[in-house]
Amino acid sequence: ISDQKPLGCWSVKHGQILTCPVVCNFETHEYIAVHDDKVLRIWKNEDINLDKAFKATLSADVYRIHSLPHGGPVVLFRGGGVRTLDVLLEAPQQEIENVISGEVIRWSGAFMEGQQPVLIFTTEKDDDFFVYVQKPKLSSLHKYKLEQQESAKPLFFTAHITNQIVTLLCLYSNDSVYQVLIPLQQDTEEEEEEEEEEEILSKSLLLNLSISGAVLKGTSLVVLDKDHVAVLGSLAAPRKEPREFLTIWNTKFQTLQTSKELPLGTSGQLWCYEEKFFLIHGKVLTVIMYKCETSSLAAAVGKLKYSQTPDVSLFMNWNTLEDEELVASFQSQESVALKADSRLNLRSRRSTVAEEQPEPLSVGQILINFKDASNYMLETRLRKLMTKAPTPDLQATIGCVVTALTDRCKRNPKYYPQNFLHEIVETRNLSYSLCPDLMAVALEKKDMHLLQVCLERFPDIPEEITYACLKAFLSTSESHLENMDVNLDSVICYIDVEFDNKEVKTEIVENGFRAEMDQDMCGTKIPKESQSRSDDDSCPIGPQKAALLNAVLHSAYTETFLLPHLKNLPAEEAILFLRYLYYLYVKCSEKVNTTLPGIRSPTINQIMDWMCLLLDAHFTVMVMLPEAKELLSNLHKFVRAQVRFYSELNKIEGSLRELQRLNHLRESHTYSIEVLEII
Repeated sequence: ISDQKPLGCWSVKHGQILTCPVVCNFETHEYIAVHDDKVLRIWKNEDINLDKAFKATLSADVYRIHSLPHGGPVVLFRGGGVRTLDVLLEAPQQEIENVISGEVIRWSGAFMEGQQPVLIFTTEKDDDFFVYVQKPKLSSLHKYKLEQQESAKPLFFTAHITNQIVTLLCLYSNDSVYQVLIPLQQDTEEEEEEEEEEEILSKSLLLNLSISGAVLKGTSLVVLDKDHVAVLGSLAAPRKEPREFLTIWNTKFQTLQTSKELPLGTSGQLWCYEEKFFLIHGKVLTVIMYKCETSSLAAAVGKLKYSQTPDVSLFMNWNTLEDEELVASFQSQESVALKADSRLNLRSRRSTVAEEQPEPLSVGQILINFKDASNYMLETRLRKLMTKAPTPDLQATIGCVVTALTDRCKRNPKYYPQNFLHEIVETRNLSYSLCPDLMAVALEKKDMHLLQVCLERFPDIPEEITYACLKAFLSTSESHLENMDVNLDSVICYIDVEFDNKEVKTEIVENGFRAEMDQDMCGTKIPKESQSRSDDDSCPIGPQKAALLNAVLHSAYTETFLLPHLKNLPAEEAILFLRYLYYLYVKCSEKVNTTLPGIRSPTINQIMDWMCLLLDAHFTVMVMLPEAKELLSNLHKFVRAQVRFYSELNKIEGSLRELQRLNHLRESHTYSIEVLEII
């Protein structure tokens, strides 16, 4: 998530439908999915084809799979039956009992109580709601009925277990949150013999979702800790359009802690995992970190005191929701937070309302104070800020410093602290997500060296920016690049340059390829004029441009997201890039280990992957262009020669293995000459 990179993608066959959310087995690091209600699939990250993954057809429809960190996956069937995954896989066709009759499951959750998994689910039948508590490993089941509420019914449920007590929170249609307490019972023989009788659960009002006279129509509810809950919903004010909000509430004192409008809309779903919110905002998955501390009356009263201020983010940093929002855009001086840190901190105010102790200035507040400083003073203070930054927040602080510099560059086109930015990027372990505007500013200023360093060091560069760098490198003239300071470590060992900038050609044949041999094998003759300027004879670009393109080859990417951008690359630049890739491919093939010398030189896999990408994006255009015909022909011949060469090697693989075996058997102290006949 931090790198914003897809790591894997799997799909079912046409006509098949995934019928419940996919989960991860924490113990085996496997994914578990169910399609078409009954077909169970299990696979690992390295598996490519889902159709070849483990498959088991079950005897009943699955409602949901819950995965517990220390309890393993638990499977809940639509009929209310529960099995652990281990027990289910022993006999996939085992009969699953129907616990519910005529009821529909509305919600389910799994928890650990001690060493035992506990599964809780709610059902609905004829406007009546029921709660089931199961311990699958103990075959324990208890059924309860929720107390009815006039003119209102539950819309959403969530729960947590503390000290053998299940706390079930119910979001009702009357814009209120109710609490139901269910003690975890210990089964006894007497209880089993008694006639089953449904116990009616009473509920108590926990929250009224009202904000300044407007009502919050909640759609999703999650528990943060014993004193805080988060509610996602739309705020309906009289004579106004509903607006969606994410709100945090203090359940202990029944107060609104903070809220944030979501103008792009949401899916109505909110997830919480390991102190992170997950929600769909517009078309983007937004992840917001938070941290809860002990709730206190001072915190609640302090919050109420400032509840009428324009910005109510006293306890949280919401900047992760809006990339364009700057640190200096906070309206309330109380709500300054660090953008790059992206944490929601529910802090307890230790001071009383009457007498507040001054708190140390946050990095965000310090940066606001630097806003109007001179360029020299700004850089001087930012250097001091980085040296004084506390260790836990060091990376976030540096990211915020870079953001402050790039912000000033955008406001003042004549300002560009090139040396300072180079120093930060080369000496600090940054990422693109910590300073997203840096590479955009470097592209605008045509700072090729900084772009080169960013491509080599940042693990999370979006494909759009990678393409923008590639286009900038290819479109910049060689004469302009010669005057730039570019790191040539990745090319200096395989591109020999004389003073007239012409490559020194040296013939090295180690891997079974020579131009003449290729012509003989292919049965064609190349005119002498063409041979003299063959694509593999010399590097088609200068060393500066080659070093910059090598940085692009090293950057991480996802093919699905990069291809649409590559298709926009002009044909002339695409052919030039392919010529350079072909040159590298030939250079690699000259070596026995197919490895180019030098620091951070491209690997054979990177070269071939980019060649395939470029051909996929521009193959139709290149086939039609006369200037690309010879390049494609040479590439085809070279690849065919390589295939034939490795095919010949495969034929003598058995003999080579026998030689290797004899070397192990031969005594190291004896000298001998042996003649082995290879048949």
